[in-house]
Amino acid sequence: MQKLIILVIATRNKGKTAEIGRFLKDYPVEIKNLDDFGPIPQIEENGDTFDDNAYKKASFTARVLGLPALADDSGLLVEALNGAPGVYSARYAGEAATDKERCLRLLNEMEGKSDRRAAFECVVSIAVPSGPALTYEARCEGLIAETPSGSSGFGYDPIFFYPPYKKTFAELTIEEKNRISHRGKAFAEIGDEFDKVLIWIRQHMPIQEKVNRQERFYEGEHDCRFNKKE
Repeated sequence: MQKLIILVIATRNKGKTAEIGRFLKDYPVEIKNLDDFGPIPQIEENGDTFDDNAYKKASFTARVLGLPALADDSGLLVEALNGAPGVYSARYAGEAATDKERCLRLLNEMEGKSDRRAAFECVVSIAVPSGPALTYEARCEGLIAETPSGSSGFGYDPIFFYPPYKKTFAELTIEEKNRISHRGKAFAEIGDEFDKVLIWIRQHMPIQEKVNRQERFYEGEHDCRFNKKE
């Protein structure tokens, strides 16, 4: 029987942990999140891109815990706002703002603008303690609605209109949203080739038996990201 690999999701969000666990339920992994460990310093998401932030969270978590880790970063990019709010999506109306306040600020910024094109983007990083990481990216195109609609989802979902379904993300069922959303696409791609991901993790997590216990030996810390498509 194949030994389970512990994969740490770099979040304390139980809903996100459960969602990722559903994507990977058929694979030999034990999913944990940050709440399963002792105190861990908070990671400042100050990167210039989603890729920077996802890698930073995943690699920091992997180094601190000595285990492979997965993190994602995502946000909304609006054409008429030159790509804003982008990496600042969660802080667009202030650090303590509610989802409703973020949506209202964005709608105010869009007042009078005819170009309503927008896209959600997601980057997922899977890192090992020695530094290397696999990167997955996905995108969902849509429009900014004139007014909020729907009560499901979170964030900017009530104002992100998806033309093929003629609904906002907040009007979709969980199943519908997971099929077409940026995050759903990224994790579906990971799930489709997760057997290869497991091989990659094992290759970068050498284990040596010593004095009846396992000790992991890692290379020095360095930024050595590479895209899994390369």
